[in-house]
Amino acid sequence: MKLTTLRTSAGSRAARVDGETTAVEIGPSDVGELLADPGWRRRAEEADGLRHDISSTDLGAVVTRPGKIFCVGLNYRSHILEMGRELPRFPTLFAKYPEALIGPNDEITLDPASSAVDWEAELAVVVGSTVRRASPAEASAAIAGFAVLNDVTMRDWQYRSAEWLQGKTFEATTPFGPYLVTPDELPGGVHPELELSCAVEGETVQSANTRDLVFDPVELVSYISTILTLHPGDVIATGTPGGVGHAREPKRYLYDGSVLTTSFAGLGEQRNVARAAARVPA
Repeated sequence: MKLTTLRTSAGSRAARVDGETTAVEIGPSDVGELLADPGWRRRAEEADGLRHDISSTDLGAVVTRPGKIFCVGLNYRSHILEMGRELPRFPTLFAKYPEALIGPNDEITLDPASSAVDWEAELAVVVGSTVRRASPAEASAAIAGFAVLNDVTMRDWQYRSAEWLQGKTFEATTPFGPYLVTPDELPGGVHPELELSCAVEGETVQSANTRDLVFDPVELVSYISTILTLHPGDVIATGTPGGVGHAREPKRYLYDGSVLTTSFAGLGEQRNVARAAARVPA
């Protein structure tokens, strides 16, 4: 099953996507609100609400206000080696906040405070049930599905200190969507094996497969739920592969007008134009 969050004249709505063209309203305001219903699967499957041509409908972030957004750093073998590091024993975790999220076709805000804005194509895990200290079986059952996310990063802020958060959660920078796709629709299920790519101005800059993850989605749900309870709608961004702009020589970043395209087989594609934000007078 494929789910999305529509922006309509009556407000945002969770919808089921049928085929390639039709979105059927389910009722809740977004996919996160839908997942809070323990019967969300049946509710989504049986929905028969208003229908929209998805090609002409504005899409929001799949989950507009997640309670938690965990991000994983250095989780692709290729990227770890690219950055000159050793494979980790445990996941590297940091947070992102909902204000950072935008829709899959929205503009990325280039804040005037940063001059080093980078791309990071990532597989996002969306939690579908409450879970704490999850076993592998419980973690598998708690995964509602997967979505595309690009963890756009202000590198000059990220490396101001040893803690990464300040470069990772600038407002209106992180496209999330277009769809949540349930594991049964994907090769590998909750251990997905998906080809991914990221392009800047039409040039492919990242290309990998999610089987290169060091810690896969089930391991991450189990590990993070040991720290605190995960709830429906919570999001885990699983890390990015090699090919980021900061690791290039010369370094390469997004600029005003850059077109960033992020694609995952089976999950869809984002297309976001980066736009410089106006400076606020002192």
